[in-house]
Amino acid sequence: MTGIRDYQAVAGEQLIEEIYELARQLKGCRVQHINSTFTGGGVAEILKRLVPMMQEAGLEVRWDVIRGDEEFFRVTKTFHNAFHGVPVQTTPAMLDTYRRISRENYDLVDPRADFVILHDQQPLGLAEIRPGHPGRWLWYCHIDPVDVDREVWDFLSPWARRCDAAIYHIQAYARNLGHRQYFMPPAIDPLADKNREVSSSEIAAVMERLGIPADLPLVVQISRFDRLKDPVGVVQAFRLVRKEVPCRLVLAGGGATDDPEGIQVLQEVRQEAAHDPDIFILELPPTSDLEINILQRVAAVVVQKSVREGFGLTVTEAMWKSRPVVASPVGGITVQIIHGQTGLAAATTGEMARAVVRILRDPSLAEKLGQNAREHVKKNFILPIYLKRWLELLTAEQSFPV
Repeated sequence: MTGIRDYQAVAGEQLIEEIYELARQLKGCRVQHINSTFTGGGVAEILKRLVPMMQEAGLEVRWDVIRGDEEFFRVTKTFHNAFHGVPVQTTPAMLDTYRRISRENYDLVDPRADFVILHDQQPLGLAEIRPGHPGRWLWYCHIDPVDVDREVWDFLSPWARRCDAAIYHIQAYARNLGHRQYFMPPAIDPLADKNREVSSSEIAAVMERLGIPADLPLVVQISRFDRLKDPVGVVQAFRLVRKEVPCRLVLAGGGATDDPEGIQVLQEVRQEAAHDPDIFILELPPTSDLEINILQRVAAVVVQKSVREGFGLTVTEAMWKSRPVVASPVGGITVQIIHGQTGLAAATTGEMARAVVRILRDPSLAEKLGQNAREHVKKNFILPIYLKRWLELLTAEQSFPV
């Protein structure tokens, strides 16, 4: 397992020393992270790297996953869509399911934790027992709640208010809950298999195994198969690009155990692609970090055509690899892609196609955007910086009475 000191070459000695100084003040602090899945999706990926680093820093950290049945995850997927402004229908039975599963998971909460951190809406119902718990509770909202459905918000927000504070990725996401607020965008691990440097032989082996030829430029989107990532729209944009510049499209991603819609969306994408030999649709298992790394590195352009996006970790990954990125100017992407500097923003299918064509035709622009993108990530969105922000947040919270 990678240690904190291993990041010194990337992050600098001063940042590493600041991390250890903050950690000394929190030594022995008990922290519990609770989310909805161990694999699939950005939250699980973040916790997989963050938890061991917090433990190495001297904190007592555990990571637990809420236990739910298929119906519960259908309900929380509906809530997820509602947060992103998608019109949804909720029923009393759905709300009863959420309450029931929340009650069945009360025993999951560590009664001795100094901090209980609830990630997103799935475990938020656990905050019902906050008043009788001795620690501090934080709700970390990883999704964009700006246009959340009013009925869903009215149902969930009383639990959010029971927490001592809320964490959002960017200030635009803040909700008036009457408690403390923090703003902390997520980060990638630059030394993980998904982001580390790779050899030419590794690239050749993976591309051969995936069956993707290298004779034409590749346009790549890496994302879960989710309508909010608009993979069907990516196919449509690609067909406009191909009329101007010969190229191929790779749509690669997987599912998550808390997302029952993924299989249906994958079928929709395959229907849209209609066996086009220039479109490669790859359903990747959760262990495909190296494959994702290489697909991003060989891409001539990486796209992210999200309709809504809490924060685009796949955007950060591509930027770290110095790839030119074209992405929708939504949610957290707006602090990653600074149009014309760290990438190109494209709000519509037509705009995305034109931006991709522009990059494919201008290698100097592609190089400039890629270099600026990597520097932007290095300064803001890598794991050591994220760890430091966490330690600063927990230190600040300790100064408030429980």
